[in-house]
Amino acid sequence: MTENNILVDKSIAFAIRIVNCFNYLTDKKEFTMSKQMFRSGTSIGANIHEAIQGQSRADFISKMSISLKEASETSYWLVLLHKTNYLDDNVYFSLKSDLDEIIRILIATIKTTKKNEIS
Repeated sequence: MTENNILVDKSIAFAIRIVNCFNYLTDKKEFTMSKQMFRSGTSIGANIHEAIQGQSRADFISKMSISLKEASETSYWLVLLHKTNYLDDNVYFSLKSDLDEIIRILIATIKTTKKNEIS
């Protein structure tokens, strides 16, 4: 089910960028915020993968909702890292743009699944 799934592909690409960003930040001796960003940023895709293998539609919605929460948390850490000058404008806006796209897809997926559940 993960073949040709744009959300899966985007979440994996984003997780790779988060890992690279984490490595960059730890080289700059920033460990606390970067670890939180790493945890939440890589969790997005992990929860999407779990959702796809969900046992029910409710399980799918639950896992996608967790992924959305992790995306929201990642957004917070990116903002904080940017405002504390650990991430420059280019890196921040690029990561934020990718994350915002994932969030839009997650919201649409959750809404559509809930709507189809009622039908």
